[in-house]
Amino acid sequence: MVLESRDVRPPHCADCSQSSYSAMDTDSAIQDEQNIVTSWTEKTPLEWQDYVNKEVTVLADEKNEYQGWVVTIDPVSASVVLVNFEDDQKISVRMVMGHAVQKVEILKESDEVTKQKLLNIFNLKESSSTFKKEDLETKKLNLKGWLQQNNIPVTEQGESMRTLCVAGVLTIDPPYGPENCSSTNEIILSRIQGLIQGYMTSQ
Repeated sequence: MVLESRDVRPPHCADCSQSSYSAMDTDSAIQDEQNIVTSWTEKTPLEWQDYVNKEVTVLADEKNEYQGWVVTIDPVSASVVLVNFEDDQKISVRMVMGHAVQKVEILKESDEVTKQKLLNIFNLKESSSTFKKEDLETKKLNLKGWLQQNNIPVTEQGESMRTLCVAGVLTIDPPYGPENCSSTNEIILSRIQGLIQGYMTSQ
């Protein structure tokens, strides 16, 4: 008797193959999405600086898209502060949280006129260099209250209690603008300045 040798292989499972590829595609898509998200948040402050004073389109999560001029980028949270000039008197401001940013595309550079507007944007309501004592007190209390609402510890210090002290490492002197902040910690300094800039433009 001669026994015939046969090559016995398990039947091909189309569903199993499709499921395997589907799972691999899903994992790849998730990985790609994670890479897109972290690519923005992991940039260095010098890399973010390249976007300042430029008009950009920001693609965020949930397919949201925002356009405007970049005023500043928070070096801690990577949040982007966008400004649009609706007319000579009105300005719209939007902050896009860093964790939501997926892509930032530069549309164009600012000309000298636009750059000057961006530089002076936080001084539009402060055309005079002199402030009444009452005005300064109001500005101080409003800023202090806003910082506390955002869970940022702040106290008053100095003989006349005119200086705000944030977390014991940063001071804000009158007239309480971003340029009036002082700290030896560059990260905290940049972060608080960015927050105050957003606060002032929203008022």
